[in-house]
Amino acid sequence: MVGLFLVLAAIYSISDNLVSIEAQKQGVDISQGNKSAMPSFNSIFGKAAPSYVDSSKYHVLRKGHNINLAGKPDGFADDIAVSRYSVRPQDFRGISPIPKVVVSVGDEVLAGQTIFFDKKNPDVKYVAPVSGEIVEIRRGAKRAITDVIILGDKEQNRKEFTPPSVFAPREEIVDFLKSSGAWPMITQRPYDVLADPALIPSNIFISTFDTSPLAVDMNLVVEGREADFQKGLDVLDKLTSGRVFLGLDGRRGSKPADAYMNATGVEKHWFSGKHPAGNVGVQIHHVQPIKGNAIVWTLKVEDVATIGHLFTFGKYDAQKIVALAGSQFTSPKYIKTYKGASIDEICKGQLSDEGKTRLLSGNVLTGIETGEDHFISDKHNVITAIKEGDNYELFGWLLPIAPRPSISGTFPNFLVKNHEFDVDTNTHGEQRAFVVTGQYESMLPMDVYPQHLMKAIMTGDIERMEGLGINELSEEDIALCEFACTSKQPLQKILREGMDMMIEQG
Repeated sequence: MVGLFLVLAAIYSISDNLVSIEAQKQGVDISQGNKSAMPSFNSIFGKAAPSYVDSSKYHVLRKGHNINLAGKPDGFADDIAVSRYSVRPQDFRGISPIPKVVVSVGDEVLAGQTIFFDKKNPDVKYVAPVSGEIVEIRRGAKRAITDVIILGDKEQNRKEFTPPSVFAPREEIVDFLKSSGAWPMITQRPYDVLADPALIPSNIFISTFDTSPLAVDMNLVVEGREADFQKGLDVLDKLTSGRVFLGLDGRRGSKPADAYMNATGVEKHWFSGKHPAGNVGVQIHHVQPIKGNAIVWTLKVEDVATIGHLFTFGKYDAQKIVALAGSQFTSPKYIKTYKGASIDEICKGQLSDEGKTRLLSGNVLTGIETGEDHFISDKHNVITAIKEGDNYELFGWLLPIAPRPSISGTFPNFLVKNHEFDVDTNTHGEQRAFVVTGQYESMLPMDVYPQHLMKAIMTGDIERMEGLGINELSEEDIALCEFACTSKQPLQKILREGMDMMIEQG
């Protein structure tokens, strides 16, 4: 019986693969449902999709890992006031480090007024998120601009634009997005860089949920901005030769907001699984993979709403919901603010032990360490505060006493699935030989071999890098592999070096 079962399983697997290969050769789209020789195992024995999910576009991802951390935000804080905001060139990957600044210290600016532009692409404007006074222009190494700081007005005043109709020619819409400051919200894949206005994307993707540790509830981001979000989708539909795709949360108990469920003019796909199921790169891979010379654009939910507001009212509204998350916050909360808000002002009086705290702009996997007088990155909507890992743990690998989030079987985490870990920044080891472990493949729900790709990058093998799927990845996609890495390799840094290499090669 065992032998018969193995033979049947082998026949099924081989026939399934052959049908898939032939379908790809013939140009048949196998991403829309099951085109295999036989129904999948999951379709027969797996759990049914939630009742509100379109089962024909329901993707169940088996790989990945959830990191359950203490300090989840609960409710909104009303007593946190922010007066200073920053526009930071380094938040926009692809522009020169010394853009042309068109304001000076002491100037009064309106929200939506141009602050600087890239000399290589002067038509794309980078604008003020708030109205107020320019109080400082900071420079770093080699005179590169790090921050243009604005002291915000108590009552916000916004520059008024005259937006075109969504039925206007595509070129007119693109010109308006560039001149109004909305264009930098659009990123392009491959390589996760600022979108090129001269190109037409094959598709546009938006993920409406986030599975990263201590992530913002994306239903809150669109709350009260439903009309703006739909208007933004209507605008984006005019920019692509293909479709606008929405990635919706298909996990049980995580019903998406009505603004996502009822969105029109888009194609919706549902995803269920562990992190990184909410990453837009993972969703692209399972819906319309990037092949050949194809390019796609991606946006965040809040940026779609900002574009919609701009086209409806002619005003740039850079509002942002930020989560104060992590065990070092005395009361983890959400706050409503604007892009580029001061982290110092947000966190003042909110931390339990400032001297032993690591502050991150972003989550624990991809966030940037912040210091004194820093500002939240444009691409982040969470400030994470965890303990500083400056303590030495004697024989920590041999005597695993303290619970920690880990994929290792040494820690019986499966016995306490809902336990919230109070973590620190200790890496529990140092960088060592880059050995093959199979850990990466279990973390990334994509048909990519991360370890082979990393080694191809390290050896500068351009052809292998492209063949192994570098065009489909961004740092956030590989971050979980870095977390699980026994060799303690800086995979995100290696990946970015590889993408920079590909860009240089054209």
